[in-house]
Amino acid sequence: MTMDNAHGGSISSLDSLATRLSLTDDELKWREDGLTVPLLIPEYYFALIDSSDPADPLRRQVVPTRFENIPDVGEDSDPQQERSYSVTARLIHRYRNRVAFLVTDLCPMYCRHCFRRRFTGKTVGPATDTEIETAAAYIGDHLEIKEILLTGGDLLTLSDTRLERMIAIFRRYRPDLVMRLCTRTPASWPQRITDDLISVFKRNFTAPYYLMTQFNHPKELTTRSVAAVAKFVDAGIPAMNQTVLLRGVNDDADVLEELCDRLVASRIKPYYLFQGDLVTGTAHFRVPLEEGLRLEQELRRRLSGLAMPVYAVDLPQGGGKVPLSHCYLQGRDADGAWLFSTPDGELRRYPDPEVAAKHKVSETT
Repeated sequence: MTMDNAHGGSISSLDSLATRLSLTDDELKWREDGLTVPLLIPEYYFALIDSSDPADPLRRQVVPTRFENIPDVGEDSDPQQERSYSVTARLIHRYRNRVAFLVTDLCPMYCRHCFRRRFTGKTVGPATDTEIETAAAYIGDHLEIKEILLTGGDLLTLSDTRLERMIAIFRRYRPDLVMRLCTRTPASWPQRITDDLISVFKRNFTAPYYLMTQFNHPKELTTRSVAAVAKFVDAGIPAMNQTVLLRGVNDDADVLEELCDRLVASRIKPYYLFQGDLVTGTAHFRVPLEEGLRLEQELRRRLSGLAMPVYAVDLPQGGGKVPLSHCYLQGRDADGAWLFSTPDGELRRYPDPEVAAKHKVSETT
């Protein structure tokens, strides 16, 4: 199965979409330009949208609006400064021990909140063998690199043959390299994930793979999508999810609680809950940071450690990823013990052994 199959069963123009949905004025006024990504919605995903609800959370993620054409203060087409950290045509070396490789700019579905819109959907196409070899040679010369993120675009738009050739090249230079398979395909186009696809990874299993999914709403966790992820997990490839916090989609504690609990029940570890990047044309999706912190605090109270994702933000100007969390540490008391608030708002003392010992000595002298 290749990308051609996705296009054959997808909605790819506003005119076509208008025959299937009663579009709002904001949706009708969208225009594809240099700030946006193309319109592409697989029939599978479209069928999950409640066509009678203009505020449907899945519709909001894939149906464009005029707000994408409006840049906001502080936004940038490349907020993570990936261009400046690119060491080859497709390889980004931002962090010392890991790199990201832009496999392709194509996706089976273009999310309206896409942070890499400077690259995604620009018809650049898959990386060539030369680009893959150049990137692999760089990694071979830099043994401090332990992991590679295969991203884009979506690597699962490649045919099985092309995907295996790429992986084999990286494995030839660095058989010990941990590979993160970054894909939205289980949510958008689960029929792509076949036994033949899984065999590609099994044949090239010299080091671990991790499946990095993006489920943003419980409605995306269908029987079919969960079964698609299960194929990876059953093959020894753990699944971890990266949710983007999106206004009008999942900025609600009940929704996020259900999503995280259902992910765990589906053998998918909630890994990150990302604050929206400052990418041009996405201001209408970004949740105020104060609200995000409130949601994180409420989720900490409701969820188990296994189900709790790390709330994080990628800082502007390529500042890197940092965790965001309510601070439970309140300071020290008169005896030097640490004071903490619990997730339920109660106060607890935590005496350090050395501080407690010093205090005991002072009492006896």
